[in-house]
This record gives sequence, C-alpha cells and structure tokens, in this order.
Amino acid sequence: MRYLILCNIVSYMKTNNSFSATLHILLHLEQANKPLTSEQMGEFIQGNPAFIRKLLAGLRENGIVCAVKGHHGGWRLCRAASEVSLYDIYQALGAPGLFALGNRSDNPACLVEKGVNRMMSETFSEAEAQIMARFRQLTLQDIGSDFISYFNEKGQNV
Repeated sequence: MRYLILCNIVSYMKTNNSFSATLHILLHLEQANKPLTSEQMGEFIQGNPAFIRKLLAGLRENGIVCAVKGHHGGWRLCRAASEVSLYDIYQALGAPGLFALGNRSDNPACLVEKGVNRMMSETFSEAEAQIMARFRQLTLQDIGSDFISYFNEKGQNV
C-alpha cells in the first residue's frame, strides 16, 4: 500500500504590500489638514520616501493625489475620500497580482497538469472577480470610517 505524505511548506516569498501601504498613506492624507511630504508619509509606514513617491506617481496620473509646490508643498488628495474606490487605487498602482499561487507549465502535454491548470485558472478568475467587485464597492472613506470605529471600540482615540 502506498501512502501520500503531505508536508507543510513555508514560503519565504516577499509579499507585495504596496496596496496596503498606499491605503495607509492615503488615510493619513485624508486626515491631514495640509499637504504632506513623501518624507512625512515615509515615517508613517517606516518606508523610504522614494518608495512613497513611486506609489504616488500612479495615483497622481489617475487624479487621486495632487502635488502642491512651494514652501509648504507636498501631496494631498485631489478627490474626496468618498469618491475614491479601492478599485481606483488598485488600478492606479498598476493592478499588482493578487495571488502568489500559479499554475505549473513544466509538462504542457500532461493531461493531469492541463486539468489542474484549467480548474485552478477558473478558480483564480472567480476569486479575482469577487475581489474586484468588493474593491469597486469600498471607498477610502469606508476604510477610514471603519478604522475610526475600530479604535473607538477598543477605547483608543484617533
């Protein structure tokens, strides 16, 4: 009798956290009463200001943030938080991959591999469609309101 032994494999692949980081800095921009510099935003997420500027470039091209020049310059939201969906932000970041999982293509002639890939592709497409639908529903204001409610519930002031 043969036994199949399954192992837990720990992945050390770096997670792309640019979407989460972007939401974080956009919430700070939404709460600020003045433009913020990339250095200030970098401090919020313990990130490099150059990384912040890279994130902001796509957001600026899509009319989500605006650069303010001058002595008190920096970045600000160009649209109300209620008008910026998570889908808008996701697209402005270049629609980064949602899943670290993927299909094998080592033996494309193998019927088992084809069957697995077909089912996995269908599953990934369905999951992505659900996530995109949710991203279209949620706004930056929704995230901010949830954040404030969460901290008030925990007895901490924002």
